[in-house]
Amino acid sequence: MTDRIKVLIMGAAGRDFHNFNVVFRDDPTHEVVAFTATQIPYINDRRYPPELAGPLYPDGIPIRDESELAALCREHGVQEVVFAYSDVTYEYVMHRSAQANALGADFRLLGPDSTMIRSTKPVIAVCAVRTGAGKSQTSRKIQTMLRAAGKRVVSIRHPMPYGDLAAQAVQRYATYEDLDRYQCTIEEREEYEPHVAAGNVIYAGVDYGAILKQAEEEADVILWDGGNNDFSFYKPDLYVTVADPHRPGNGLRYYPGEVNLRLADVVVLNKIDTADRAGIEAELDAVRSVNPDATIIMGASPVTVDDPSLVRGKRVLVVEDGPTLTHGEMKYGAGTVAARQLGARELVDPRRSAVGEIKATFEKYPGIGVLLPAMGYSKRQLADLELTINTSGADAVVIGTPLDLRRVVDLKIPATRARYDLQEIGSPTLEDVLKERGFL
Repeated sequence: MTDRIKVLIMGAAGRDFHNFNVVFRDDPTHEVVAFTATQIPYINDRRYPPELAGPLYPDGIPIRDESELAALCREHGVQEVVFAYSDVTYEYVMHRSAQANALGADFRLLGPDSTMIRSTKPVIAVCAVRTGAGKSQTSRKIQTMLRAAGKRVVSIRHPMPYGDLAAQAVQRYATYEDLDRYQCTIEEREEYEPHVAAGNVIYAGVDYGAILKQAEEEADVILWDGGNNDFSFYKPDLYVTVADPHRPGNGLRYYPGEVNLRLADVVVLNKIDTADRAGIEAELDAVRSVNPDATIIMGASPVTVDDPSLVRGKRVLVVEDGPTLTHGEMKYGAGTVAARQLGARELVDPRRSAVGEIKATFEKYPGIGVLLPAMGYSKRQLADLELTINTSGADAVVIGTPLDLRRVVDLKIPATRARYDLQEIGSPTLEDVLKERGFL
């Protein structure tokens, strides 16, 4: 045991834990001495619990901030650094590689053969080139068609374990009460609530081997609902990758989006209704440059608004999906599109009323502009979000994030929701592909 190779895993409370579980947990030749954490607030200074870490780690494994990488490597004599998070530029990844190499360590990126788990049931994976490309609406479209055909479909979402890791090992969501029972953050609700609202079952958690076994008991088809631009945790029978012409070529520059493009059986080129022709052509060229054999489906993302009268001619505060605006670097979402299409008089700048941790978010991500990211990783952050909205002076709030914000925030201003849905343009369609592959 004294000769075990010392490993440090760089992560963001998702892919890092999965890679540990399937590659290192039961490996007596390697010892994971620490995880580092970034991208998401409040996920460091915890421990990966012994209940999940296994018998080789009776005390669990510390989770530290990524800024401590060098100190941890020196303290533990780390020989391998494993990079295990997503939606970052190739330059960003290689700077981390240079840091690890300069500390004397090898730098590893674990691939699909090492980390994808095989299911006893057919698996459809929905992934993307960047966060915010439209994975969720694509997943919902596929699930609706499969259920209409009489299939029992269970979705499994990329991990978002921001609380008690042992308690979050396997989570099943089928009702709004489940969202409350698991004390979901806004970011978790954004992903789970649309499934619950549609009457779908969705799993998430930490141990994706245990999650899969439980999900298989009630499913004819497993639908992997990816996170960020990460690749699937499960070996798929059909790989669907969503591309975004508003960020043309990003899939060739942001890790691991290109992996998803190269693995794709189907590429859904989404949002063509709001993208310009140059962006559409550039993204098509990027897709074809690495995967000329992929079936390409052209898709639009029309926006619907519950109460347009609250938007027309009004001064509106637009609240959008948090991660899409922050590390996803998108400049708008469904709420912005709705405000423009319906002729809002003004987009109210939330930076004028931003307080506490919401103000700090704008300082960390100055490119967000006049949109408000729905940040709610903690009670304090949620309270700051509520105060920022209620003191904004807006006539109305346009909720562009996928959850109904009114369920978790006490809004004193009239609010309406704006939502994206996938609409295929021309042929082939997802239905065509599902029939061809024997899913329908």
